[in-house]
Amino acid sequence: MGKIILTGDRPTGRLHIGHYVGSLRRRVELQNSGKFDKIFIMIADAQALTDNADNPEKVRQNIIEVALDYMSAGLDPEKSTLFIQSQVSELTELTFFYENLVTVQRLQRNPTVKQEIQLRGFSENTDGSDNKAGTPVGFFCYPISQAADITAFKATTVPVGEDQEPMIEQTREIVRKFNSTYGETLVEPEIMLPDNAACLRLPGTDGKAKMSKSLGNCIYLSDDAETVWAKVKGMYTDPGHLQVSDPGRVEGNTVFTYLDAFCKPEHFDKFASCFIGKKVSFEFHSLDEVKAQYRAGGLGDMMIKNFLNAVLNDTLEPIRTRRHELEKNIPYVYEVLRKGSEEARKVAAQTLSDVKKAMKINYFDPGVLDELIAEQTAKFNQ
Repeated sequence: MGKIILTGDRPTGRLHIGHYVGSLRRRVELQNSGKFDKIFIMIADAQALTDNADNPEKVRQNIIEVALDYMSAGLDPEKSTLFIQSQVSELTELTFFYENLVTVQRLQRNPTVKQEIQLRGFSENTDGSDNKAGTPVGFFCYPISQAADITAFKATTVPVGEDQEPMIEQTREIVRKFNSTYGETLVEPEIMLPDNAACLRLPGTDGKAKMSKSLGNCIYLSDDAETVWAKVKGMYTDPGHLQVSDPGRVEGNTVFTYLDAFCKPEHFDKFASCFIGKKVSFEFHSLDEVKAQYRAGGLGDMMIKNFLNAVLNDTLEPIRTRRHELEKNIPYVYEVLRKGSEEARKVAAQTLSDVKKAMKINYFDPGVLDELIAEQTAKFNQ
């Protein structure tokens, strides 16, 4: 069996740098590593509809935004299959079969589901008189749908952020349950977390635990340099670092968390001027040296923010440039998604066939119907 990747994102809008360091950057590296036989990248529009059912146009418009960000960041249609979830109907059928392998109580214990329900303000208690008060069933069953996505392509590896770990564990449980009940059919995937601890869950610019469009604390991959600088200037740092001379805390300081995620050794020579001011000048060769000086005092927040701004724009500029090129050829982007969806559907159809065979509900497969007819004819003509 080959090494296969399945990963993706809900099309909730443009992708931000949290997506980039949490999974997208790693996907590009894995794609170009040559270590995987197939890579499937999914735009999960069907899952986005579970809490946007009253506004499908929003989801429709966001698909192109995500596709542009994918390709701008380096995902190559010649090396990876980019597809739209709703165009692979086999995924829905697999979800239906898997629902019988999971209890409501198990879904309720899933920490990611609980957190997402709370984030979206869904009420946990409702008498059913107001559909908006409760959690949509489709949203509640999101882990089962994700299991269908992963297993449909027999993915061996799923690169995601730390917050998705409970979801992957639930997929593994479903695989084990299916295989023990019906015979070895599905592949149990392994999670691949970011190798940089700062990338596990990049906080928002306001220091809150999660970068979220709804919270307005994101830096987007497509933000121009002026917008990035405005957001960096307003970033949360150490509230106790009131004077430049004050010792500062690095831990929990969002600016340093972002530097941990994005800073490279070459940035210190490239942007040395960021640490030259009217009153003080520093020469740094590593982020550890910057942190040590900040802790000791004498290094101002604005100097650190200037450096972070330079580092971020150094990362984002090639992505922005590529996106502008792709925006001029939207038909090409949709053709990539159409072809990718066709390819993905062929693979998922084979897995669905395997699942139905294991469950013995492949009544009309070649040879099976003849056996059924012979069996039932003998039964009723005894």
